[in-house]
Amino acid sequence: MKRFFMAIVAAALSGIAAISQNTGTVSILQTMDVRTGEIKVVKEFPFLMEAPNWSRDGKWLIYNSGGHIYRISPDGGEPQLIETGAASKCNNDHVLSADGKSLAVSSGTVESWHSKIFTLPIGGGEAKQITPLGPSYLHGWSPDGKTLCYCADRGGEFDVYTIPADGSAAEKRLTDAPGLDDGPEYSPDGKYIWFNSVRSGLMQVWRMRADGSDQRQMTFDEDLNSWFPHVSPDGKLVLFIAYHKGDLEPGQHLAGKNVVLRLMTSKGKKLRTIHALYGGQGTINVNSWAPDSRHFAFVSYVK
Repeated sequence: MKRFFMAIVAAALSGIAAISQNTGTVSILQTMDVRTGEIKVVKEFPFLMEAPNWSRDGKWLIYNSGGHIYRISPDGGEPQLIETGAASKCNNDHVLSADGKSLAVSSGTVESWHSKIFTLPIGGGEAKQITPLGPSYLHGWSPDGKTLCYCADRGGEFDVYTIPADGSAAEKRLTDAPGLDDGPEYSPDGKYIWFNSVRSGLMQVWRMRADGSDQRQMTFDEDLNSWFPHVSPDGKLVLFIAYHKGDLEPGQHLAGKNVVLRLMTSKGKKLRTIHALYGGQGTINVNSWAPDSRHFAFVSYVK
């Protein structure tokens, strides 16, 4: 019961944390080459920014800060605001369509702090609300552009749901195991949804078919809580973040922790740690792979 309660609190705080630009936080946006291990600093921010996506054409990193969405070149420079209309309280759960033309965000509105899902043009514009209920935290968009997948609290239980990307039909629940299921994201071929689940004790990476069948565990760490699996565009690698056991409850994904970034094949093989950093919430909440499947973006923080 305690673990589940803390999961609810952590999920709620993820939306609230993104709304206020915490000037006491230093955020460092970086990219990493998974072949060489080389890390490049894109920009250092004297406030909280989170969760970079890499645009499909490779030209931009898209992130959230202070309830807004911005883009910046992977080479650095000055950020540009992306207008999101009624989606005025954007949090760190946002994704891009496979064709690179649209952006979907999780956001509260002037009327409600509950996070709901909206879609809009990639260059900005008025946002269309897709999920009627909240809180809903977006993580995946199917390769064919037809379906969104997300984590949602419905009746006190966080599970994985899907909904047509145009909002034309009701949402569908895919998981029902006790405890938190979060971070659902489609594989590039659309056959699978990767997610993380606490159902086996610690938080682990799982995978299921896109219809919710064949749910199977992909990591079996005994000392780590693993979150937010991101599949590379070529479908070969899976990147995720892991917290050390005992640093927090398995159902929590908090900021301000010593964490590691881990990499494995999409078959669950060759698992390895590629980087240790101070971060957690906001580091890689959403898919940040570059189109070349060699680089990814992430955020670390300064104590």
